[in-house]
Amino acid sequence: MSDEKFPLEMHKARVVQKLNLLEPEKRLEAIEEAGFNTFLLKNRDVFLDMLTDSGVNAMSDKQQAAMLQADDSYAGSETFFRLEAAVRMMFGTKFFLPAHQGRACEHIISKSLVNSGQSVLMNYHFTTSKAHVILNGGKVEELISDRGKELNSTEKFKGNIDISILKKRIKELGSENIAFVRMEAGTNLIGGQPFSLKNLEEVSEICRSSNVTLVTDASLLADNLHFIKTREEEFMHMSINEISLKIGSLSDIIYFSARKLGCARGGGICTSNENLFKKMQALIPLYEGFLTYGGISVREMEAIAVGLEETMDEDMISQGPIFIEFMVNELVKRGIPAVTPAGGLGCHVNAMSFLEHIPQNEYPAGALAAALFIVSGARGMERGTLSEQRDENGKEPLADMELLRLAMPRRVFSVSHAMFVVDRLHWLYKNRHLVGGLEWVEEPDILRFFFGKLKAKGNWPQELLNKFKQDFKNSL
Repeated sequence: MSDEKFPLEMHKARVVQKLNLLEPEKRLEAIEEAGFNTFLLKNRDVFLDMLTDSGVNAMSDKQQAAMLQADDSYAGSETFFRLEAAVRMMFGTKFFLPAHQGRACEHIISKSLVNSGQSVLMNYHFTTSKAHVILNGGKVEELISDRGKELNSTEKFKGNIDISILKKRIKELGSENIAFVRMEAGTNLIGGQPFSLKNLEEVSEICRSSNVTLVTDASLLADNLHFIKTREEEFMHMSINEISLKIGSLSDIIYFSARKLGCARGGGICTSNENLFKKMQALIPLYEGFLTYGGISVREMEAIAVGLEETMDEDMISQGPIFIEFMVNELVKRGIPAVTPAGGLGCHVNAMSFLEHIPQNEYPAGALAAALFIVSGARGMERGTLSEQRDENGKEPLADMELLRLAMPRRVFSVSHAMFVVDRLHWLYKNRHLVGGLEWVEEPDILRFFFGKLKAKGNWPQELLNKFKQDFKNSL
């Protein structure tokens, strides 16, 4: 018997995809060509793609089989009714509107509900959710509790809204000046941290008594369901399906990206409020497609339906969180600063502590993502100041956190893959003084982190490569 704890895969691999590990010199060339933006790397140059869990989760055999029964009728498709039934099973909602992915849902919701000058109150913003609110003339206010911004704590639900501040802001603003309150499951930008079901109950009660619409972003709900089931004592007796139905009953609107929730490619909006449904319904044919496919391939709709059913299985939804926790624990053992407790979505490294010599306006999380790619071929994502955008006066807001996200797509990577990245991060941490900052070469006005380009300040990438070759010799 060993004291070592390893995550146990509750699946077996039956289809494999070959990986490619470039020579270190070619990795440096690739990141320079990509403008030190990991989004712009070509996947053929990437060894382990930990950029995101969006659209890259492994499908099950049942999902693949279901895709063969797709009904491609433009209207009245049986595929739609199967997906609608799966959504109703999960959330108990009366109405369902398909859309091609999560940000399409955000577009429809914001266009329907946000008027110029109104505020959207939320636990924490996501890049596209904030952009859609602003493009429709609204303002975003984050009401995350103080403990949510602590990188290391014992708080189990760092995604909770601060209830006292929520009450205060609704009273100060007036409900007519609030477009909606948004709760994001598995808050993406602060380390995939969950909200508690108790917190959602309190938020829902406040919203309903104040006549304010409550919108829940369920894209990362699978992880959040696991954390409620395993961390929230009051609700541990409930099944995963009972918890998801409870969330559905507390929310006026639920939307999700099926690229995350359901392990396929699409999205959808759910509600039991007929007035809200009709307000959004008219925009689906205009922007997405007909009401029974919403811009999604019917094959993918069949896969989503099965994926949502599989999300009710704790053995399935536990896979991401337990692998992430394993990786976080291995980093912490080696003294590497990571966000704790481990959340969902991915392992998050605290770049502000890792590269404390780099000021925030030189993008330490972006520099760390580039440095890790040079020494490992693993592609992570910057979640920090680079992911923000300048205000109307050109001022750059500094992010609350500078994180390197190493996403863990579901049922994709093995323990050895995780340990390879841990090993390279350990070496990088010992040589962190070699890593320098970044500066803009091409900076888009909106969502700059997607396609902007940067360059290194100084010659640090080559110096880092030289030290890597010195220590690793001919190893890749």
